[in-house]
Amino acid sequence: MPSTPQMLAITHDYRSTTGNMRLSPFPIPTPLPDEILIKIAYAGVNRPDLLQRQGLYPAPSGHSPILGLEVSGWVEKIGSAVTGWQLGQEICALTNGGGYAEYCTVPAGQCLPVLPSLSLPEAAAIPETFFTSWHNVVERGHLKSGDEVLIHGGSGGVGSAAIQLSRYLGARVFTTASTTMKCQFAERLGAIAAINYQEQDFLLLKKQTYEQKGFDIILDMVGGTYFEKNLQLLRPEGKLVQIATQQGSTVSLDLRQIMIKRLTITGSTLRSQSTEAKARIAQGFFNAVQNALAYRQILPFIYQIFPLADVQQAHDLMAKGEMMGKTILAVSR
Repeated sequence: MPSTPQMLAITHDYRSTTGNMRLSPFPIPTPLPDEILIKIAYAGVNRPDLLQRQGLYPAPSGHSPILGLEVSGWVEKIGSAVTGWQLGQEICALTNGGGYAEYCTVPAGQCLPVLPSLSLPEAAAIPETFFTSWHNVVERGHLKSGDEVLIHGGSGGVGSAAIQLSRYLGARVFTTASTTMKCQFAERLGAIAAINYQEQDFLLLKKQTYEQKGFDIILDMVGGTYFEKNLQLLRPEGKLVQIATQQGSTVSLDLRQIMIKRLTITGSTLRSQSTEAKARIAQGFFNAVQNALAYRQILPFIYQIFPLADVQQAHDLMAKGEMMGKTILAVSR
């Protein structure tokens, strides 16, 4: 009986407190009719990967238990119901898991072609953070030209993507970051002003908005004590979009603030959404900014590339919060 084809993948045990990731043999997945099998060149590292490794963000039922939410590489196999792709074509994708491996299957709707203007490492850094930014700032926040937007954590993967997207679409962008160097980085990406929240109260940013009335949209991944300040910073009809809760998910709310200023509080996670929703987000993003990507007006910033076997170092770097932009894993070349 023929043996099952194997690949190398990062496996992990969330019950282990240290060093719980290792390179191990794993069966190569077989694409379903609506999927593409990708031979992976690079994989993006994202904060949800750290949470999943700790057992705090498990893969949805039926999805790969392997870490990794975005990849770039080449089309290896094409499902019987998939059209428009060729074997060997360069591709990037938002995965449902499985990115820290030599091969990964992805629903075709969650895949995008790699434009000639982009390198494969850059392409691997696009899907998770740029799709997240697009869905939350543009689709949920209803961004329009002239809006004033506050993006917390502007030097991170999602923050740096959201700054560029918002600015490209005509918004005035402000941000927060934890060091002067990160603030300078965010301003180079297009933020009008950035506050080092370790040294200044970010409520001061309200003074720099039109007539000091506050922000139309706030994108927040912190939660906790930021919540009340965010409500103070929103102008009437403003929208708070919550995408993570690094400082805590339990907050105190005076409903009168929502009523008096007619505020909208929304938010989302990307992984839990349906295949159809992820495909719509991917195509909406690509249709809107394809030219900007082609002319390199919008780009992910690659902070460091690690070999796949050194994934623990990549996670340690992200956990320390020292990076700017994206960290990438090199799988194969």
